[in-house]
Amino acid sequence: MNERVKRLRKFSLEAEETFSFERAKLLTDFYKSVEGKKIGIATKRGMALKYILENKAIYIGEDELIVGERGEFPKATPSYPEISLHSLGDLQILNSREKLPYKVSDEAFKIYEEEIIPYWEGKTIREEIFEKVSEEWKRAYKAGIFTEFMEQRAPGHTVADGKIYDKGLRDFINDIEDSISSLDKSDEEYNEKLDELTGMKIACEGVINYAKRHAKKAREMSLQEKDPIRKQELLKIAEICEYVPENAPRNFYEALQHYWFIHLGVITELNGWDAFSPGRLDLNLYPLYKKDIESGVFTKEEIKELLECFWVKFNNHPAPPKVGVTAEESSTYTDFAQINFGGVDKDGQDAVNDLSFLLLDVVEEMRIVQPNASVHISKKNPDSFLKRALEVVRTGFGQPAIFNADAVIQELLRQGKDIVDARLSGTSGCVESGAFGKENYTLTGYFNLVKVLEITMNNGVDPLTGERLGLETGYFDDFENFDELMNAFEKQLKYFLDIKLQGNLAIEEIYAKKMPAPFLSVLIDDCIKNAKDYNAGGAKYNSSYIQGVGIGTITDILSALKDVVFEKKIIPKSKVIEILRNNFEGYEVQRLILKNKTKKYGNDEPLADEIMKHVFEVFYRLVDGKPNYKGGQFRINMLPTTVHVYFGSVVGATFDGRKAFEPLSEGISPVQGSDVNGPTAVIKSASKMDHLKTGGTLLNMKVTPSLIKDEKGLSAMMQLVRTYFMFDGHHIQFNVIDAKTLKKAKEKPENYRDLIVRVAGYSDYFCNLNDKLKNEIIERTEHESFV
Repeated sequence: MNERVKRLRKFSLEAEETFSFERAKLLTDFYKSVEGKKIGIATKRGMALKYILENKAIYIGEDELIVGERGEFPKATPSYPEISLHSLGDLQILNSREKLPYKVSDEAFKIYEEEIIPYWEGKTIREEIFEKVSEEWKRAYKAGIFTEFMEQRAPGHTVADGKIYDKGLRDFINDIEDSISSLDKSDEEYNEKLDELTGMKIACEGVINYAKRHAKKAREMSLQEKDPIRKQELLKIAEICEYVPENAPRNFYEALQHYWFIHLGVITELNGWDAFSPGRLDLNLYPLYKKDIESGVFTKEEIKELLECFWVKFNNHPAPPKVGVTAEESSTYTDFAQINFGGVDKDGQDAVNDLSFLLLDVVEEMRIVQPNASVHISKKNPDSFLKRALEVVRTGFGQPAIFNADAVIQELLRQGKDIVDARLSGTSGCVESGAFGKENYTLTGYFNLVKVLEITMNNGVDPLTGERLGLETGYFDDFENFDELMNAFEKQLKYFLDIKLQGNLAIEEIYAKKMPAPFLSVLIDDCIKNAKDYNAGGAKYNSSYIQGVGIGTITDILSALKDVVFEKKIIPKSKVIEILRNNFEGYEVQRLILKNKTKKYGNDEPLADEIMKHVFEVFYRLVDGKPNYKGGQFRINMLPTTVHVYFGSVVGATFDGRKAFEPLSEGISPVQGSDVNGPTAVIKSASKMDHLKTGGTLLNMKVTPSLIKDEKGLSAMMQLVRTYFMFDGHHIQFNVIDAKTLKKAKEKPENYRDLIVRVAGYSDYFCNLNDKLKNEIIERTEHESFV
């Protein structure tokens, strides 16, 4: 990278994460100013966004070519009090927590105490959610049976498509005006539709004005600038910000800045869009790239510099700060923006181009945790692209993640997406498939499969608290055979999933009626045409996901119970609950048998893999296709982010040899340390799950650097990926590091500040992780060969 990018990258990495009260203060001021006025909710939300963008601080940093920040300066992160209100206690936690603190100023404490809390207390979405959901939901939530994303953030997980580069916001405003003119005044929903479209138009105007404020600032700065080169750069920034995003970008530079203003508009509007991203950057921007290179407007090196400046902007954005226990336990700053490259075009042909390879160069050089880079590999893509991606993986910071483009397309087709929509789409967040620019695909929360089994084995009672949470399906000692246990588990699973689904319906209704997102709605087909909000079912496709967690752990538990207890009777059935309640104290021999002598998922063992398939199919059947509030369906994903650590902390000892409160298995990966037959066996086990029935699965693998240090090793890894994808595996990612290095980093973090690892569907600095998560990553099997 050149000197400019080095300085920008260094500044971004060293900037202090700060809690910004600016958005909360401006939002509160706006709402106070319109109290008592008859304004539609969507219009009000559009006006609120416009007010914030017309009054928030403008930051243009030294050396910057791409401009705009979500806060007053890099790493300043706003709050969203209309969704979840931070208490003064929350601010104290954020300011003082040992890992990943957000600096909270004295002024922020004062503003929150005197203005923000008094105004928003009793009015937030989070408070309404807990008023509307059932007591059964609250008890299950508290016990750690599931989590709920939308109690702290708005519905999200959507990605822009190519149309945002073909159109300016003025074009979208014209579309909105056309939709308004076509409304039928006799329609009983006329006022709601007019309100929504009006909010969309106002929101677009706010983002346009925000860009023009940057143009004005850049011109003012140019008048004071002594360096003639920087003076011209500032004048160019001003020219670009005057033109985009109001108009469609004319060149590559304008396209990046155009997207960035749209990105800032989306994430300023609401806090649910932590995974909002530009999607297929190589596919969407290649025409401008090719034109600019061929005409001499930019050189390849200048395009690369712009992309690296663009990368820095993502890294300047920590995730919005959480509240309550989540604030205390949060293990990442990442905002989960994922940039896709590779895959196929609208005709199903190879979409890899020169820009795809340049983007991999950028990922390798920048070596930062945000944005999250992902390559999509189709059978149509050349091996040279996969090889180059694995060369970057080999450098050892967990990027890029690798996705099966053909499987993603099949997943979307199974859900009823149009073939072209499916081909032009990809993944977001960690591993989630969706129709870019056309779908609301909301992650609603994680589901603890292992906790449900624990409750099943105790006749519906949580053994950690003694509270009855589930159905009375019998005590473990009462089950005559393994099938009876599985029947009871399925009944409990249905019971808790029904509670989760009913809660989701109530929560989606709250967002649809109380918290529209007019600006995001502009960007997603068919919200303008339908005159309906993104949160209310306006999108062309509407999916809601529940993420299953702990498939490896629950498989190994059930495998051990079936083999050791019900069939071979090595451990008496009457001893199982006693052993678990004692956390294996006095039963170390039994623990070692369970840990080392039973059939484990991830080793191509038929017994374990059949159980995994059965649990997966039951989970899938109980969720998939159920109607959501938005006119779409519920679906499943299999991913944990870091919740497998939290879920483990609410589960006692388990019959796979795991001690109480230790982490569960991560993603669809085997239990840490249990996959002893090599990577080939792992992918054979994992591929027995029907990935195409999901919207995403996450497979993590740790390999030693020596394994892929030469061309032979790299070639073998290419074949491993191709084979897994031939079996319809959705995703695979690699930590190329050894446990010895990780242990040293844990002991002496000051010597390993730059060490980045793959956590789940994202990368993060190892030293920033909490100790339980560090230990979990260390304990993952370290593969030293491919067999």
